[in-house]
Amino acid sequence: MPKMKSNSGAAKRFRKRANGTFKCKQSHLRHILTKKSTKRKRQLRAGDVIEKVDTPAVRKMLPYS
Repeated sequence: MPKMKSNSGAAKRFRKRANGTFKCKQSHLRHILTKKSTKRKRQLRAGDVIEKVDTPAVRKMLPYS
């Protein structure tokens, strides 16, 4: 049986945490930054956690994590 491949896009975006959840980067920090407040941009730098309902889908894309 061939090896299972990870989804390369998901591998770049998600990392598994010790408790089984996945962490990711927050969106809305790539462009059109002039109209966003400094506070909003600063808070978007912090990481985020994938919602519980989305975890099975991410786990399927990353079989070795």
